[in-house]
This record gives sequence, structure tokens and C-alpha cells, in this order.
Amino acid sequence: MSLVIVGSVAFDTVETPFGRRERIVGGSGTYCSLAASYFTRPRVVGVVGRDFPRKAIDLLESRKVDLRGLKTKSGKTFHWEGRYGKDPNLRTTVRTELNVFKDFRPDIPAAYRNADIVYLANIDPDGHEPILRQFRKPKAVAMDTIRFWIETKREALIRELGRVHVYFANDEEARLLTGELNLVAAGRALVAYGPSLVVLKKGEHGALVFGRDFIFGVLAHPSAHVVDPTGAGDSFAGGFLGYLDQAGSFARREVRRAAVYGSVLASYAIEDFGVDRFRSLDCAAIESRYRDFKRLISF
Repeated sequence: MSLVIVGSVAFDTVETPFGRRERIVGGSGTYCSLAASYFTRPRVVGVVGRDFPRKAIDLLESRKVDLRGLKTKSGKTFHWEGRYGKDPNLRTTVRTELNVFKDFRPDIPAAYRNADIVYLANIDPDGHEPILRQFRKPKAVAMDTIRFWIETKREALIRELGRVHVYFANDEEARLLTGELNLVAAGRALVAYGPSLVVLKKGEHGALVFGRDFIFGVLAHPSAHVVDPTGAGDSFAGGFLGYLDQAGSFARREVRRAAVYGSVLASYAIEDFGVDRFRSLDCAAIESRYRDFKRLISF
């Protein structure tokens, strides 16, 4: 199988109780592809400015991420700045500078168009159609979203939910989109819009996976020190989809395993600022923590 990720490759400025980092590498496409690279060879479609550092490209290439779909344009790279307090589940966006991402019109390389899984990571819902038209016949289309699109393009977002297979959302987004305070009710309402799978990410409380006729819950790995929560959700999606791409199946058993691997990758992402934890993370550590999860939930 093959996985194509369409999303942002960006700079983040992050402040947490553990410190502050200026213009470190981030973006949904970056986190997702790095997490997925432990299971498959993901392909990234995105855009950066000429200020994007070569060492960041080297990191992605060292993880065997295919970057033929990553374009460099004159101008500055997308830049997000955020601040976290003592509660890692709450953050304040200080500023968002779209820069070259503002006029991003993805051109899918010919080598990517036979992809089995396409992931649209926080893309404008009105931009889905011209992207998906460039693919031949993916077996699964997955999408994520952000509060901004829910508040400004709710109808378009609901329309797109009717033609995707997997939808990722955090608990705040699920409640906002459905109007349901109860997460189980929200998850079921989202499945009713059309997706085969809805994955509700609950931060330090884990995740819930909803299918047409089942619910599966997975804990988050216990962590006393959350250094930087940025990118945890994207890392979860990368681990989830990367594992399914490797497995070559969306059977219920594989979906459950994918959710655990997603939680494993997210748990590593939060241990350091930006993508730094991925610089030293290896497959042996991932499998060790996967076994830890199994012991944690067995009784």
C-alpha cells in the first residue's frame, strides 16, 4: 500500500512550562509523516519558503519520507506561535502567519496518484475536491480539521465528511461540530455524517475510535512530564495511518492496533520540543512501549 499526506510543513514558536523555542520545525505534514515513517514510506505534499532549513529536510529524508511533493517557493514558511500553561490540553494561539501556505494549491506528483491512503491534514474543506480529483482510486481518504474551518465552513466540512473514510478530531472539535456535549453521542453523530471510522483524540485521556457498529477506547501512555504537546494529534494520525498502510487492511483488529500505535507515537512526540524526539526514536522503542500499552490495559 502507499500513504500520501497533504499538509503543512512549517515553523512553530512554542512556549510551555518547560521553556520556549523559537521557529522550530513543525506542521501537520511534518509530524504525521515522521510518525508514519516507522511503518511505511509516506509521501508528503506541501510547500515551504526559502527560509526552511536544509537540516529539517535531512531529518525527513533520513526517515525515508518521500519529498517529491514538497515544493519550495519564494517567500517565508508557514509560522504558528502558541503558548501552553500548566494544563497541556489547553493552548493559546498567539499568531498564525500563513505566508507561502496561503496560496498553496497542491499539485500531486504523477508517482503519488495511485496512493491507497490519502490524508488531508487540516486542509480547507473547499480545497478537498481539486486535490482528490488528482488521485486515481484511493482505498481510503482520511481527514483532520481545525476549529477555524468548523466555525467558518461548517457546511463544507460536513459535506466532505460524507465522502471520507476516516475522520480525526479532538474532543473540542467534535463537540463544536455536532453540538453534543457527550463524546459518545458526538462520535456517533459524526459517523452518521458518513465516515467509516471516527477517531476522537482526547489528549492525555487517550482516544476513542467509532465504527458503524463498534467503539474502541485506548488510553494515553502515562507521562509525568509533557514537554511540548504540539503535534501530538498529528503524530497519532501518522502512527494510525502508517500502521494501517503497512498492514494493508482496515479490518477491525488492525484498526484497534492502529489506535494503540497512534497513541504510542503521540506519547513520544510530547517528550521533547517540536520534532526533536523523532531524531533519536527507533522501532525497538516503539515496540517496547506498544508492549507496555498491552500490559497496561490487560486484566
